[in-house]
Amino acid sequence: MHHRTVSWLGTLLSLALLAAPLCAQVDLRGDRAARRAAGSIVAADVHDRIAVIADDSMLGRATPSPQLDEVAAWVAARFRSFGLAPAGDSGSFIQRYAVRLLRPDTTSFVMAMGRGAHGRWQLGRDAVLVYGEPADRPVSGPIVFVAGTPADTARPFGDAPLAGAIVIQVARREQLSRSLLSVIAKGAAAGVRAWITVTDLPGTTFTALAVNSVLPQYQIATPAGPGAPIPVYLVRDSAAMEVLAAAGEDVAALLAPGAAPDVRALPGFTATTDVRRTVVSDASAPNTIGVLEGSDPQLKHEYVFFTAHMDHIGVPGSGEGCAPAGADSICNGADDDASGTVGVVELAEAFSRMDTRPRRSLVFMTVSGEERGLWGSGYYVSHPSLPLAATVADLNADMIGRNPGGGVMAIGKEQSSLGPLADSVAARHPELGLRLFGDTLPQERLFSRSDHFNFAKSGVPILFFTTGLHADYHRPTDSVDRIDADQEARILRLIFYVGLDVANAATRPAWDPERRRQILEGALAP
Repeated sequence: MHHRTVSWLGTLLSLALLAAPLCAQVDLRGDRAARRAAGSIVAADVHDRIAVIADDSMLGRATPSPQLDEVAAWVAARFRSFGLAPAGDSGSFIQRYAVRLLRPDTTSFVMAMGRGAHGRWQLGRDAVLVYGEPADRPVSGPIVFVAGTPADTARPFGDAPLAGAIVIQVARREQLSRSLLSVIAKGAAAGVRAWITVTDLPGTTFTALAVNSVLPQYQIATPAGPGAPIPVYLVRDSAAMEVLAAAGEDVAALLAPGAAPDVRALPGFTATTDVRRTVVSDASAPNTIGVLEGSDPQLKHEYVFFTAHMDHIGVPGSGEGCAPAGADSICNGADDDASGTVGVVELAEAFSRMDTRPRRSLVFMTVSGEERGLWGSGYYVSHPSLPLAATVADLNADMIGRNPGGGVMAIGKEQSSLGPLADSVAARHPELGLRLFGDTLPQERLFSRSDHFNFAKSGVPILFFTTGLHADYHRPTDSVDRIDADQEARILRLIFYVGLDVANAATRPAWDPERRRQILEGALAP
C-alpha cells in the first residue's frame, strides 16, 4: 500500500501526542487485584471451554444452526453467572437477526440489446451474481460502457451519465480485484443500478461458479436500504461478443494485455436484469452481549468492547466450504474461532472478579455469521444496543490458539493510540513472555477479514489480536488437540491489561486520521 511521504519526526510526534492522553491515567500496574484477576485466566480452563464449543456435537457451528444457538446459550449462561447485565433483545443476552434460505430461479437473466443485437445471459449458465442485492423486480437502464479499470480513481466515470444507468464492463480476470468494489460503490452513489462485468475467466472456472450460484444459499434478511450494494454480475466473454460487436466493441481486443481503459455511454443500447429468488425458509442467528458496568459516574456511559465470533463453517453441505479430510467431515473451528469466543468468556469472568470495576463499562460480545461475511457484527453496528458514539474501542480476538512462538499480532496498532498503549502494556508485563507485532501478513488482508472491521468502518478504534493462519485453517483438522492453551491464556492476560488501561484512561483512544484512511482504503486495494 502506498503511503504518503511524511516527516519521520512528524509521524513520531503525532503518535506521541495521540498516546499521551491514554498514558495519563491512574497507574494500575502494581494493583494486586488486577493481577489476581488476570491470573485467573489459566490454560486448563481455556482448553476445557474450547473443547465444549469445538466438540463434534456442535457440527461446526454453521450460521444458522441449532448448534450455533446452543453455543450462544452456553455463552449467555456464563455471562449470567458472572453477574453481567444483558444487552440483547428484550432484556436478554441474545440479539437476533433474520436470515433466509433462498433458491435462485434459473430463469433469471441479465440482458443487453441495441442496434438489432440481443444478448440474454441466463444465471447459472452464462451469468453469475457475485455481489450485492438484486432488486425484487426487473431493472432496465441505458448502458455506460467501461473498458478495463478506470484510471482516474477520483472521477472514475468522467462525465458519463450514470443516473439510472447499468454499467457493462469488459475486464480481464486479473483486473477483478477488491479495489473494483470502491469504483462500483462510487457508481452506485451516482445512480448506477446494476453492474455487469464481461470477463475471461477460464470456462471450467466460470462453469463451477455458475453451478454454485444457483444452489440454495443463506443470506442476511435485513431489508436493503439506501446505500446498500448494487448487484454485480459476471458474464462469460464468449456469450457477450455478439451484442458488444454490434456496439462496435471488440471484446478480444479489450481483453488483451495493455488495452487502454475507457469509459463512455453507449447510445441506443439498454440493459435489463431480472433476477428472482424463492424463499425456502426463514431463520435467525444470534449475537450474545453482556455488560459489566463501569465505576465512574460519567465514564460508565462509555464502552470498551471485547469481541469474537462463535460460528464456523459447519459440515459439507452447510454452504460455507467445509470439505472432508479423510473420514473427518466436521469443521470444528477450534482455533477459528472457538479460541476467541472462549477468550471473551475468560475475559468477562476475569473482570467480574475485580472488587473495584474499571471506570468505563465493558461489553463482551460473541457474534455469528462472520464466516458468511461479518454478518453479526455488521448487524450490531447497524442496530447497536449501546450507543455506537459512546463505544471507545473494540478489542477483537480471532484465531489466538495456534502458531506457538511467543508472538501475537495486534492488527490496527499503527493506526491509533491503542498501538502505543498496547506496546506499553506488553513492555510492563514481561512475565507473559509475548512479543507484540503489527500486521505481519499484509498479503492476507486480515484487517478486513474479522469483526473488528465493521467497528473500524463505523469510526471505533480497534485492535485485532490473532496468531495468524495455519495449515488447518477451514479444515476438519482445526481441532482442540492442536490448541496451545498456555499461549492463549497469556495472550488473554495481555488483552485483559490492554482493556483495563483503555477502560481507566482519562480520555478515549484516537485514530491517526491519515493512517485510518489508508488502512480502510487498503482493505479494498488490489
